[in-house]
Amino acid sequence: MTEPRSARALFWMLVVGCVAIVAYWIVWFFVDRDALASMTTPAYYTFENAFPAADAWLAIACAASAWTLRARRPSALFWLVAGGSAGVYLGLEDVLFDLENGVYGAPRGDWGAVATELAINAYSLGLGAWALWFAWTNRRWLLASS
Repeated sequence: MTEPRSARALFWMLVVGCVAIVAYWIVWFFVDRDALASMTTPAYYTFENAFPAADAWLAIACAASAWTLRARRPSALFWLVAGGSAGVYLGLEDVLFDLENGVYGAPRGDWGAVATELAINAYSLGLGAWALWFAWTNRRWLLASS
C-alpha cells in the first residue's frame, strides 16, 4: 500500500504540536507567563495551571503518533486516536472557557495574547480532528504497516 498523501504533513504538524506544547509550558513556568496570559485573574491562573498534566499527555501522544507514523508501526492508529481525541477535548475545553470569560475580547487590551489563544485553539482542534480523520480513513494502511 502506498503512503497516504497527507502522512508527511501530518507527521510534521504532530512534531510542531509537541514542540509547541513543551515550549508553552517552559515559557509559562520559567520565562514570563504574562507573555502568554490572556487575563490576570486568579480564576484564569487556576484554570491555566490545571492544564500541564493533560497537555503532557497530549505532547506524549503527539510525539508517539509522529514516531510511530514515521516508523510505519501499526500502533500509530492507537496514538493518532489518543492524541486526536485529547487535542479536540482540550481545545473545546479551552474555547468554552474563553467564550464564557470574554478572553476573545482582549480583557487586558493585548490582542497579541488573543491571537496566541486563537492559534492554540485552532491548532488543537484542527490537528486533533485531522489526526482522528487520518487514523480512521487510513486505518488499513496503518495496520498493514510493518
